[in-house]
Amino acid sequence: MHWIDPACLPETRGKVSQFLLNPRGEVDGFILERSDRTRQQVHFPPHLSKRVARHVVIGDTVRVRGVKPRAADLVAAISLTTKNAIEIVDEGPPHPRDAQGHAPAMQTKPMDVQGEVVLPLFGPKGELRGALLDDGTSLRMPPHAAAELAVYLTPGVHVQAWGDGVKSRLGRTVNVHEIAELVDE
Repeated sequence: MHWIDPACLPETRGKVSQFLLNPRGEVDGFILERSDRTRQQVHFPPHLSKRVARHVVIGDTVRVRGVKPRAADLVAAISLTTKNAIEIVDEGPPHPRDAQGHAPAMQTKPMDVQGEVVLPLFGPKGELRGALLDDGTSLRMPPHAAAELAVYLTPGVHVQAWGDGVKSRLGRTVNVHEIAELVDE
């Protein structure tokens, strides 16, 4: 989104409460806790992953300028300003000849997770893409699957999910293959 001037976009401020990983293990967003204690997802492209991970830590207060899709409580970030006033601007992905290679995907392993959904997760255009569990695990799936399984991705629902996952010091993500609602008897 290098053609958008970030200075003309609204600014959101808050404290980073957790990072979100994509199924490759790259940081592609975080959860921002705003001053009113509400949480909002911030999404950015994975080519910014290393810069964000280098300059932002959990608990930092950041400023985000971006666009908000109509259908989701999400900010698709165009620029992030860290607590140390370092500005990270999305200038678009590196040109193939300038790229130093896409980071290899982290090794995935089969995972079985369960927990309570606390927040739905969206893609940059506001399409439902998964959910955040109470233990901080993010469940990811393609938009068409998430649309069909939206009832499982609603806050307050207890789920169990199976799939291939990645875990690092920055977070845990499961690329969901199967999901079920847990019901108390």
